[in-house]
Order: sequence, then C-alpha cells, then structure tokens
Amino acid sequence: MFFEITTPQGTARIYAYTGGKPFDAAKPTAIFIHGVLCDHSVWALQSRYLANHGWNVLAIDLPGHCKSGGAAPKSVEEAAAFIAQLMDELPGTKGLQKAALIGHSWGSLIAMEAAARLKQRISHLVLVGTAFPMKVSPALLDSALNTPEKAIAMVNTFSRATLSPPGGAGSWVFGAGMALGRRVLAGNTGTNLLHAGFTACDNYAGGEAAMAEASAPMLFVLGEQDQMTSPKAAKGLIAAAQAAGKQVKVQMIPNGHNQMTESPDETLFAIRDFLA
Repeated sequence: MFFEITTPQGTARIYAYTGGKPFDAAKPTAIFIHGVLCDHSVWALQSRYLANHGWNVLAIDLPGHCKSGGAAPKSVEEAAAFIAQLMDELPGTKGLQKAALIGHSWGSLIAMEAAARLKQRISHLVLVGTAFPMKVSPALLDSALNTPEKAIAMVNTFSRATLSPPGGAGSWVFGAGMALGRRVLAGNTGTNLLHAGFTACDNYAGGEAAMAEASAPMLFVLGEQDQMTSPKAAKGLIAAAQAAGKQVKVQMIPNGHNQMTESPDETLFAIRDFLA
C-alpha cells in the first residue's frame, strides 16, 4: 500500500508491504523496519506469515528508499520520528494507537528509539541483529562514500555465515544481497544511502537510554556467527533493559547477520512465538 505523510520537506509518498491483506482495525499490527541499503523485501517470509495469521503487517520502505519518496533519514532519531508519524497518520486508522516494532540492524536502532518515544503505544519490541554502540569501521565508512560497490561486497561477505550454503538448492543469498544493495543505492541518486545509513548507526548514542524508556516486552534475535553485530555487542543493551526491570527474552539462532534470509524459519518462529 502507498500512503502520504507530512514531512518538514513537504508531503512524502510512503510504501508499506501488507502481505496482500487489507488493514483490519480489529487485528494487531506489526511494523517491520529494514536495515542499511535494504527495503521491505528482506522481511518477505516473516511479514507474509504474520499477514496470513491474524496480523496487520506494514513492512515499510524507509523514506528515500526504493518505493518510498521523501528525504532519507540522516539519523536514528529522525527515522524514529518517522515511525511515530507513520502511526499518527496511517490512513483509515485515526492514528494507529498500538503496534509491534520489528527491526533489523539499523532498523533495530530505529525500533528501540521509536519504542522509547512511543512507550505504551508499542506492544512488542523485536531487535534482530542488534548491537550498541553500532560502530562502523572508518575503512568501511570511507568505502561506502567513495567506493560503494566495494563496500556492498564487503558488507554482504561479512553478513553471511557462509557464501556457499549446503544443499545446493534455493536462492543464492549472497547474490541476492548484492543485487538488492545495488538496486537500493541506484534508486536514490541524491543521497548515498549506504554511507548515510552507516553514519546514522555510527553516530547513535541513545541505545541504553532507550532501553530504560521503552515499556514494551523485548526480544533480541541474535545470530550465532554474526560478524557485523556480534552477539557480544548486544550484552550492554540486554543488561540495560534488565536493570530497568523490562521483560527481556534473548533468542540465539544459527548463521550470521542477515538472519531473515540465512535462517528464515528460525527468525520467523522466534518472532511468531514472542508475539503470541
């Protein structure tokens, strides 16, 4: 579905994948938030399943990404403000009063910051492949700015537990990731979305404060072999949430950083069971 929201730069046309289902106010709603140089399609299996099992699904393209217009967010805070605006202005809802937020990587930072701001309006908070601080190496930031094709290859290499999954059947996740990154980057000629997204991750300083402010139950879905956001790098967030008395669950799953494509069933079942 497409809908329009008001931004400081004017009206922006935003896209959200709904799993082919119309919005039903009687059902709970889940908002899926993608990571750097991605779009709604990274959540294909998980969002489609929920859409067919009792949930409204909004798997968004962030502003300035792929099917969504508007200016790309320059920071986690700016993207979190967009999530709040999406909930306030979603057509046919008179303001979406409650939703679950499910974010991957950069999207997990956006989800936690939005949850801290929206508090009781967030029913569940799912953080997939998260870390704090989510620092990006200077070499990768430089490559993202000056040699983005090389940076896309680096990211997709380090985001996979293996470049040759066993079995020889199914999709080639590395090739699919490369193609998606190139497509997203080419889709916005005014902003280098790779460098902008990594800079937003690198600059974000509000993770532990967000854990204290968010009121929703939290699920951390962490890849056992994640080289981009190591499970160890989420320990501070988990400890901050627990210290603040939050309801916290940690689910370790196989493979690397792109859990939704490398371990799609395990990621889906972790989210499904938590939401249930």
